[in-house]
Amino acid sequence: MADRKNKRAKPRRRNGLIDILNGVLSLFVIAMLLVGGLFFFGLNRFYSAGDIPQDTTFLVEPGSSLGLTAERLETQGLIDNRMIFQAAGMALKKQGKLKAGEFKIAAHSSMADILTELTEGVPVLYGVTVPEGFTSWQVIERINGDSHLIGEISNMPPEGSILPNTYSYIPGDTRQSVLDKMQAAQKKALDEIWAGRDPDLPIKTPEELVTLASVVEKETGVATERPQVAAVFVNRLKKGMRLQSDPTIIYGITKGQSTLGRGLKKSEIEAKTPYNTYQIDGLPAGPIANPGIESLRAAANPAKTKDLYFVAAGATPSDGHLFAENYADHRKNVAKWRAIEKQMAIDAQADTEAAKDAIEAEQAQETGDTTTTAQ
Repeated sequence: MADRKNKRAKPRRRNGLIDILNGVLSLFVIAMLLVGGLFFFGLNRFYSAGDIPQDTTFLVEPGSSLGLTAERLETQGLIDNRMIFQAAGMALKKQGKLKAGEFKIAAHSSMADILTELTEGVPVLYGVTVPEGFTSWQVIERINGDSHLIGEISNMPPEGSILPNTYSYIPGDTRQSVLDKMQAAQKKALDEIWAGRDPDLPIKTPEELVTLASVVEKETGVATERPQVAAVFVNRLKKGMRLQSDPTIIYGITKGQSTLGRGLKKSEIEAKTPYNTYQIDGLPAGPIANPGIESLRAAANPAKTKDLYFVAAGATPSDGHLFAENYADHRKNVAKWRAIEKQMAIDAQADTEAAKDAIEAEQAQETGDTTTTAQ
């Protein structure tokens, strides 16, 4: 009995496998809690309002990855954690949906707002506008002057190879790529217009059509009379008459690289150049500008008239022209224009004298002279 009391009870043997499993389970639970905590932390940061103090813009360059975009957003202070932004973008399967362009980012946008804007929003539009009748030199000057474009134009484009319009681009695009768009648009439009031309035209090639359209473009600023102006030149070509277009003389002088800024001299009208249609038969040596699509259409399908002459109808380009089928009627129209010119000169002289009187009166008042300049 005493031996039994003094005998120690043997300790119970623990199962090592269970201990390992318990440890693993504990670690798993801790890991899940950490992951869950991080997930909700990241989720909260992703959807919480950001610290952007005011509206701004952000440029996504073509081919940018989600990771690079997140890095640039963080560098520019638009987000505060690129890892959260990138992870959320991947979870939402947005990594292949980034759009190229400049985007407006509203003040206090969350990372979620920014991601939505960069994948679903509309980029801020930038564009280069080429007015109808610009020469190629003027177009290149305008492209080179746009600070949002990069690179240089390697060669001056041929006159008439550009279609006037507004061409959108992404900041950082090359100037050459924008010029390529302009020339591709011109080729496409010319192919379509040439295919639908009047079969009775005295024009042999699409290039000649562009040349004729460029003369039409420079002769009138009134869109509705382009077909009528084109008809005059087409009728003259059919009869073997010279076109006698002043803009062709001017282009022969300036080569499209400046404006003349004055009236033509008699010597310039009489000078024989490849462009002076007062001195050469047929069309000038090439286009004298880049005609717009309406001038191309007018040259391809001119109005059905017998007109051979036209002269300005008023003091401004918007007044249009007076047209005539014969020289006698044209002389009458020219007489009307001369009367308008004379009145313009009288009005200009009156304006000059009135301005001079005003200056003299002001000077007299400043010196205390009360004598009037006119009795």
